[in-house]
Amino acid sequence: MVTSSQPRKQRKFRYEAPQHVRSNFINARLSEELSKKYGRTARVIVGDTVKVMRGDAAGTEGKVREIDVKREKVVVEGVSVARADGKEEARPIHPSNLMITKLVLDDPKRVASLERK
Repeated sequence: MVTSSQPRKQRKFRYEAPQHVRSNFINARLSEELSKKYGRTARVIVGDTVKVMRGDAAGTEGKVREIDVKREKVVVEGVSVARADGKEEARPIHPSNLMITKLVLDDPKRVASLERK
């Protein structure tokens, strides 16, 4: 995808990428047992169980509740931040900071793409 080695051009590519290309950026590592079967990474979808590897919520495990392809963020159940008025709000996390521990294999297209790897 990115042919330049210049960081500014790589950032520009990611920033200006169309939606169908941005969906490729929502990949996360697979756990050790899943990576033996399916490869290193997979696209995160709603319903997958993930473990947060970095940040304040490191070690937290939960299901993916929402995915924002435009901002390249994933919302995980159980990961939240307190607002100034005391309410809890979901904390979006970048998929590179996640590890998929359990895959949702309901979709035959997803199973086929995982088997290709």
